[in-house]
Amino acid sequence: MLNICISALASNQGKTIFTTALLNYFKASVRPFKIGPDFIDPQFHKKVCGTNSINLDSFIMNESQVAWLYNKYSNKKVSILEGVMGFYDGQDKGCSAYSVSKLLNIPTILILDASGSYITIGAVLKGMLSYKKDNTIKAIVLNNISSSSHFELIKKQINKEYKNTEVLGWIKSNLTTLQDTHLGLHLDDLGKIKDISLEVLEHIDMKKLKKLAKTKRLKNTNYPFKKLEKIDKKLVIIKDDNFSFLYHDNLVFLKETYKSVKIINSSKNEKIPKDTNIVYICGGYIETIKAYNNIKDLNKFKKSLINHSKKKTIYAECAGLLYLGNRVDDKKMTGILDIDFTLDSRFNRLGYYYNSKGIKGHSFHYTKPLDSKNGFDTLSKSKDGIGKVGSWRSDNKKVFGTYLHTMFRNNTNIIKDKF
Repeated sequence: MLNICISALASNQGKTIFTTALLNYFKASVRPFKIGPDFIDPQFHKKVCGTNSINLDSFIMNESQVAWLYNKYSNKKVSILEGVMGFYDGQDKGCSAYSVSKLLNIPTILILDASGSYITIGAVLKGMLSYKKDNTIKAIVLNNISSSSHFELIKKQINKEYKNTEVLGWIKSNLTTLQDTHLGLHLDDLGKIKDISLEVLEHIDMKKLKKLAKTKRLKNTNYPFKKLEKIDKKLVIIKDDNFSFLYHDNLVFLKETYKSVKIINSSKNEKIPKDTNIVYICGGYIETIKAYNNIKDLNKFKKSLINHSKKKTIYAECAGLLYLGNRVDDKKMTGILDIDFTLDSRFNRLGYYYNSKGIKGHSFHYTKPLDSKNGFDTLSKSKDGIGKVGSWRSDNKKVFGTYLHTMFRNNTNIIKDKF
């Protein structure tokens, strides 16, 4: 079994491109993971290797729960974790590449951008290794290398000073395969992934990498969550290109919990079945022009949702919340909840939050309500902090929308209270 974590000093340093190359290399036998609350990278992971990516978040979940989740989904020969931001970033909240890799005893490959530098790279590495003595950094890959001589210069310096840190190789600057494309979720030509991956791994010692990644996984622990009895209800999940933000384990958990779970694609104007008990609308991009144009005239879906809302339950996150409102600026929504939103040029929330009941989650959105009527729940940066309204519900309390994304398996009260 191979287990490896990919991290760096910060965002945009090469984590994603190296993770992508490895996911393609191990495509037939890899399970991708993402540390932290990201929705975008996991979608891209799946596009590259065809296997669902799992979020590991030690802020939203406790350590035993994260360990259990990793064990549950590490059912392939290779597990690759992509870090969030820099290696130690997020540690103040208890969730970083450092904390998760340490918890799971997984070696970390640190990507170091070496453009315009050589000896200083050694000083940077010294700081990373000494900041936390129990770190999991076992190897480095040098990114943005101008030539083989540039690489050998840095490698010689590092080998002289850091005997226990392997230099696995280098990625050259100005990769030819990336000159006419953008590597990210919206990469149109996935056929280029193979060529990109070959170029990224051209100077990487894969034998050394595989040897480094051979580690024992933690033994399965007892189920560290509250157990729910099977719920004899039909749940419909709205998930498609417009509403795409869904943790894979949330989907798995809901399927484990409800007698019937059906996914509806709003983009195809699919109607919500009349025998549905609960509708769950995922987050996404509904406020953007492209997404809104996809859905604004889909009246069969819209009408079926409005009819459902009159007497039955709806739980909606972020974009789902917006769609329940009256409008976002000039974009008309369903009007199920009497709220008007506007889209700002800068984010209104970013990062981890607590709701008024202490449930942990995260929010990232540019919209905001024009007033707080019908708002009843606040989201704040600290557990006992004073936050702003971030959740709304209907008068009959059956329709609920929130800006908070969280994980259901360790927050079963959400199922009891809102579903």
